[in-house]
Amino acid sequence: MSVAVTKEPFPHNLTDYLSSAMTKHSVTIAGHRTSITLEQPFWDELHRIAKLRGMSLAKLIEEIDERRSVNLSSAIRLFVLFDLSEKT
Repeated sequence: MSVAVTKEPFPHNLTDYLSSAMTKHSVTIAGHRTSITLEQPFWDELHRIAKLRGMSLAKLIEEIDERRSVNLSSAIRLFVLFDLSEKT
């Protein structure tokens, strides 16, 4: 799996979060090329989670894809929210 990453600055206030643009990344999952569109803060958190787990972003997305029952973008958002909720 390959992931094209475009890193933008992480928003520092609520207005920036609420204005965050959708960012599209291309990935290959099980030999099938697809694109994932998420708001930049979700990409930023996904990168952080992958780094903390000592794994590539591509591997983390693959693991989320294997366990999902909703579309991949939604599954990633739910995964990030779950990870953040585990920290509180």
